[in-house]
Amino acid sequence: MTNRIKFIHNYDTIISLENLLEAWKEFRNNKKSRKDVQEFERNLMENILLLHKELLTKTYKHSSYEAFNISDPKPRRIHKAKVRDRLLHHAIYRKLYPFFDKTFIADSYSCRFEKGTHKALERFHSFSQKVSGNRTKAVWVLKCDIRKFFASIDQSILIGIVKEYVSDQNITWLISEIVSSFHSTKEGVGLPLGNLTSQLLVNVYMNKFDQFMKHRVKAKYYIRYADDFVIMSQDRKWLEEVLIKIKKFLHEKLKLELHPNKVSIETLSSGVDFLGWVNFPDHRVMRTTTKKRMFRNIKTREGKPEVVQSYLGLLSHGNGKRLQDGIAKLNTQVGNK
Repeated sequence: MTNRIKFIHNYDTIISLENLLEAWKEFRNNKKSRKDVQEFERNLMENILLLHKELLTKTYKHSSYEAFNISDPKPRRIHKAKVRDRLLHHAIYRKLYPFFDKTFIADSYSCRFEKGTHKALERFHSFSQKVSGNRTKAVWVLKCDIRKFFASIDQSILIGIVKEYVSDQNITWLISEIVSSFHSTKEGVGLPLGNLTSQLLVNVYMNKFDQFMKHRVKAKYYIRYADDFVIMSQDRKWLEEVLIKIKKFLHEKLKLELHPNKVSIETLSSGVDFLGWVNFPDHRVMRTTTKKRMFRNIKTREGKPEVVQSYLGLLSHGNGKRLQDGIAKLNTQVGNK
């Protein structure tokens, strides 16, 4: 498909003092107690003016990252940028996100306003009802997972996609400066988990695939959440043919590969594991590993109300009455210690 719409804002709009100050207000929310944020804020105007000057003269260089590991929901290597760089990420994001979001398909659900896992699961159920003719026909589900997603993004392909939409060379220079500040396995490959810009840019990258799925493959019942995606059909053979096309497109156009152990074609009635839940025609059950992690987090975080409430909210989207009772019981035990 030929991309016809173009990003209308210019470089000056992104690096303006007004945009940097608005980005700071958004960035510092829930971070006021952090030492690096407090330190930056101590000389706020001086720091912002210096950043603005470097951007104006194009002498800005992205700083190095602080790397650390997390294990929720699975082991990941996070790369955290310096405060001044994260402020700039916000300034770019607040201008680019509203534009790019309009170019994305409706059934892309990761890192988008008013989307998320709950909406993706609701859509999964809605699709399953349509494909099954209200549970009168068997539904086959092709489920795929992209191998080492963030670490495999080809930076030159990404910048090429950005240039299809953004004609201002100063903006593409700035995005290139941020993108090239990191690499995973080798130079020119990978985006850092932790950058706000990375969340947007992986969706820009994968929008190429989404458009291919909708307009070339004609996959009517297709849902993607980050590196996980599903396609539903009554025809298993068609899904097998689609899988071949998917592998070819990802490899040739985006230099991505599917995870060999996370590709399956199975009936919905046998249960499809998607976004932490095992989905069936008329209900969904929380994945065992998700349950264990949930109870472990409540214990280690000593039953903090916000943690408990977030899990109770999660359970409201499936058959979780017994688990909700279990959380209440555990929360009482933790609170009594």
